[in-house]
Amino acid sequence: MRVLYVDCFSGISGDMTIAALVDAGADKAYIEQELQKINLEPYTLEWRTVVKCGITALKFDVILDPDHPPVHHRHYSTIVDAIQKAGFNENVTRLSLAIFKKIGQAEAKIHNIPLENVHFHEVGAIDSVVDVVGTALALDSLQIGKIISAHVPLGSGIVECDHGFYPIPAPATLEMMKGLPIAPTPFHKEMTTPTGAAIISILAQEFTRGIPMMVIESIGYGAGTRDLPKHPNVLRVVIGEADEHLQQWQPPHQHTDQDHVHHEHVHEHSHEYDHGHKHEHGHSHNHEHGHSHEHGHSHNHEHRHSHEHSHEDGHKHSHSHDQSNSSNSLNKQAEHKH
Repeated sequence: MRVLYVDCFSGISGDMTIAALVDAGADKAYIEQELQKINLEPYTLEWRTVVKCGITALKFDVILDPDHPPVHHRHYSTIVDAIQKAGFNENVTRLSLAIFKKIGQAEAKIHNIPLENVHFHEVGAIDSVVDVVGTALALDSLQIGKIISAHVPLGSGIVECDHGFYPIPAPATLEMMKGLPIAPTPFHKEMTTPTGAAIISILAQEFTRGIPMMVIESIGYGAGTRDLPKHPNVLRVVIGEADEHLQQWQPPHQHTDQDHVHHEHVHEHSHEYDHGHKHEHGHSHNHEHGHSHEHGHSHNHEHRHSHEHSHEDGHKHSHSHDQSNSSNSLNKQAEHKH
């Protein structure tokens, strides 16, 4: 099963998420092509490499058309309608709607209004819509089976938004994080935005303090906008393969020249590890000095030479490994991108 670990040690936002996923291997061309289906207002996408406290990361930005006045406020129903009419595949549509519904439900509760009457401020801007749908597209291209997250730092302090000066975390951000593990941070800034909180609360199936057991395939870094003192403002994602037999995984057996040292002796050699599974390579090597080597990770070597020198190692090697291959909504409340 393919696993994604979201290492949000600097918090999480929508732009950081899509950038980290693309940096880890998500199909950028597919994402860009599909995002053109969003019929709200013109924009362009910008991808660039930046360095945050020594860590190279991908920075993603939505650039508004200077000739087209941007729309910062949209109703929840308008965004839902645009996503449903875009023609994305079922998984992308379902995940995008789930994230925006999460934000909408939190906003509705904070303002004591029905969900259908929710009016998004910054979260309704085109960049937030692109961040959410782009994240869904990136995950779709990666074919992730399970998503695990680190504990989420939210930040602290005061932020100015359309409603006035609000505490950090913003009320809707905190609402969406109910029941989920958060982490402290020394920074008096917004570390997790409403969009970031919605994404992680919808996506994460488990939370852990460290990278879970997996065989790592790729790692991605998505950069935030601000620079933090002595702290890389990046979101790290780790993608790998994991299954119930991973504890028994061993590196592939590779023979070197030291495995075939040609001493003049009789050598009976076998290894045995009690892993309860077998791995057979089904090939053999025949050498002119009478050396026969068959892999089943059960080794028997015999060297017969003219000297009366014998050496027995008498240990057996029966070794195998089994590796299987195989999406959980605020005004952005001045969703300041990291």
